[in-house]
Amino acid sequence: MQNIPTDLLRTFVKVMDCGSFTLAAALVGRTQSAVSLQIRRLEEIVDVQLFQRSAHKLNLTEEGRSLANYARRILALNDEALMNLRQSEVAGRVRLGAPHEYTASLLPEFLGKFAQTHPNVMLEVTSDLSKTLLRAQQEGEFDLVIALHEDSAPDGGRPIHTEPLVWVGGEDHASHLQSPLPLVLAPPPCIYRSRMLQGLNQAERLSRIVYISSSYNGISAAVRAGIGVTLMAESTIPSGIRTLTERDGLPNLGQLELRLHRAAGNRSEALLRLEDYIAGSFAKSYSPPSLARGD
Repeated sequence: MQNIPTDLLRTFVKVMDCGSFTLAAALVGRTQSAVSLQIRRLEEIVDVQLFQRSAHKLNLTEEGRSLANYARRILALNDEALMNLRQSEVAGRVRLGAPHEYTASLLPEFLGKFAQTHPNVMLEVTSDLSKTLLRAQQEGEFDLVIALHEDSAPDGGRPIHTEPLVWVGGEDHASHLQSPLPLVLAPPPCIYRSRMLQGLNQAERLSRIVYISSSYNGISAAVRAGIGVTLMAESTIPSGIRTLTERDGLPNLGQLELRLHRAAGNRSEALLRLEDYIAGSFAKSYSPPSLARGD
């Protein structure tokens, strides 16, 4: 059984995140030709083509996307093992911003485990809308921000997860059968809000806004009570709420991309550790598809 060297996987992830061999080379401390050789060696080992190369763009192949999930998980476990065994005394403060729905669902578990292995790192976590958090980061308020983006939004960040969007309604209610469709929304500039309104307009489905809340818990409670329906990221759907599909007369609104944004110029050890830990935690939380080809 052949092994995949972690240095090749780390270079692969850097090229994937940067979208460029040149930028990745600067991050891993190698020349562009050396990075190209590493990717070629990795392709030889896994026996698949990982990137589609063109004059102006670098895209992952289907097999490359599959390997990306494995690579992040392998590197996360490698780094976690080293951190635990070395018992590093990393210390400092990290100001983290994240959307409400993630601070209420996945992040407590992720950050709890990070705190156990990094007891000297103080975390300051703030919840808000993604666009609001990114504006605040530009003003120096956050060291790291987890933010949702439109599928192909060219506004930076390190991609860590692609999140399907799902319509939801109360378990014991049929708000989705009403016309106009009653909507539970967050105020602008919420990405879910704009995606819902645009999608319903394109589908020519009449709707009306019946409830507005800036709180994830407030939106969840309103949906659970049958006041209306809303859109949520699949991994953040709470109990007491059921998913709705196109069979229920609601349009498919695709997915959003979750990205990590590190403040420019900030490369403290505590921040870098947290960034890699969050990226690895999301990768480990989702099972990757098979690497098999042709079927």
